[in-house]
Amino acid sequence: MKPFARVSFALLALAAAAAPAAAAPPGQYRTEGDCAGFPRVNLKTAPGLCVGLVASHLGFARGVAAIGDAVYVADMGGWHSGKGRILRLAEGGHGKLEVVLGGLNQPNGMVPGPDGSLYVGESGRVIRFDPAAASPRQSVRVVLDGLPDSGRHPLAAMAAAPDGSLYVNVGSASDHCEQAAGTAPDPTQPCPETVAAPPRGVILHFTPGTAPVEAGSLKPYASGLRNSMALAVLPSGALLSAANARDYINRADPSLSDEELPHEPLSLIEAGADYGWPYCYDRQRASPEYPKADCARRRAPDLLLPPHAAPLGMILYRGGVLPGEDGRLLLGYHGYRAQGHRIVSVGLDGQGRPVGAPRELVWGWDYAEGDHPMGCPVGLWQLADGSVLISEDHNGSLLRLAPVPKQP
Repeated sequence: MKPFARVSFALLALAAAAAPAAAAPPGQYRTEGDCAGFPRVNLKTAPGLCVGLVASHLGFARGVAAIGDAVYVADMGGWHSGKGRILRLAEGGHGKLEVVLGGLNQPNGMVPGPDGSLYVGESGRVIRFDPAAASPRQSVRVVLDGLPDSGRHPLAAMAAAPDGSLYVNVGSASDHCEQAAGTAPDPTQPCPETVAAPPRGVILHFTPGTAPVEAGSLKPYASGLRNSMALAVLPSGALLSAANARDYINRADPSLSDEELPHEPLSLIEAGADYGWPYCYDRQRASPEYPKADCARRRAPDLLLPPHAAPLGMILYRGGVLPGEDGRLLLGYHGYRAQGHRIVSVGLDGQGRPVGAPRELVWGWDYAEGDHPMGCPVGLWQLADGSVLISEDHNGSLLRLAPVPKQP
């Protein structure tokens, strides 16, 4: 080879090595480098952490859970009946994508049950099935029936208690108890949703058995929670809820800012307590639709999260690989406004109550053309190695938050 050819070849090699990764198509992530065994995506993280892309094209990915080394994702199938699926990725997410169960109605929450089974919250019910069965479809059993399947919030979020019981969210049908024509509710009457069977804006608590439990037969474990899409249970059995508060408070009272109010409530739940929706918001403030509400007797949240952050997933982190996070809550903010699309952590006091300002673990998740879509985190799940899976619905992807690999 002539000297000139050798120099040209070397320059071409250096240029290729220095060239950035190809731009990603809309709605997908550009990857470059490694994040603990998965392609690394370009997001801002707390020091020592990185985010890897586990899988794409997962439909409308919502709940995520793992049994052994198998990772399960609930594809809600969009807002259509009978289009939902349960997907499986073996080998901790490295395996081939499989459809385990199909034909579901908007599956959302998902938690492991006894003997390797999975509980899945569909619109209208909670089922249990065996994902390892020769015919998973034939193993399906309804454990909770009669959940509301209409209105703005028909999705069932869930959390499992140490004693095998389940907590299930029943979200509100409306934004703020407005009437069918969109007019304000009658302030002299109870909101009709709150006296239905089962009421809306509550958390139910039940123990699955051999026969289905009727949701309408259950007394609410807690009420006044517009849409508790983020639920977590502490080792003590205590329940935590991060709820999605109302929108457009300025339409009811132009002096109030929709951007600044109301905050999303994060609470250590007390059995039987009423947390105020739709009569009160924030720390016992009367809603403009119910100016004479007695908010002093409603339970105030322990912590106020940013307005419209829309927490949809929450776990108690119990691992040592995310520096400084052991014993803290991890929350995913799904919201599309400036306060949303990020992962944060929140501390707990000795009684398990949320305290202190949230600190950011993943951010910089605004839409960046050719690099990454806007973050849409929903489900969170801690793997045995201490890393954390993050499902995204609008992007149909599964990500993994992990420590930056150590250099050899």
